[in-house]
Amino acid sequence: MTTAVAVTAGTIPAVGQPAPDFELVNQYGEPVRLSSFAGQNVVVVFYPFAFSGICTGELCEIRDNIAAFEDANATVLAVSVDSKFSLRAYAAQEGYSFDLLADFWPHGAVASEYGVFDAETGMALRGTFIIDGEGIVRYSVVNPRGQARDLAEYKAALTTLVQD
Repeated sequence: MTTAVAVTAGTIPAVGQPAPDFELVNQYGEPVRLSSFAGQNVVVVFYPFAFSGICTGELCEIRDNIAAFEDANATVLAVSVDSKFSLRAYAAQEGYSFDLLADFWPHGAVASEYGVFDAETGMALRGTFIIDGEGIVRYSVVNPRGQARDLAEYKAALTTLVQD
């Protein structure tokens, strides 16, 4: 038996298209705007919830391999529907040096813009978007619930940006 996911009306941005701009607060309550990273690559990682098993594994893998992102002139922005308070505790517990962004209110609005908000469960799906310095989506993947993303795919996609 398969379960349908009630994803919001937003469409997943296509590779080659401009990424929707957004501004969210990070774990410290500081505003972070995607367009402020012009000239730099950005990896936007949507994940369901802080402190959950698969999400923690994925973000720890990014933390442990942050040099691969830095070598590609890429900033990681991890986005969930958690509050900034939860995200601050989560970042402190796990030692994340990258921004955790709170898509808390309006609940899931940015995840909706990216077509990765599951309205039925109130959480973001596991969507990743690599955006180049001109704001164009160069890679995207949305994994099914319960399936972690592959760090090797990120590294391969980032390598192509460095070569361009």
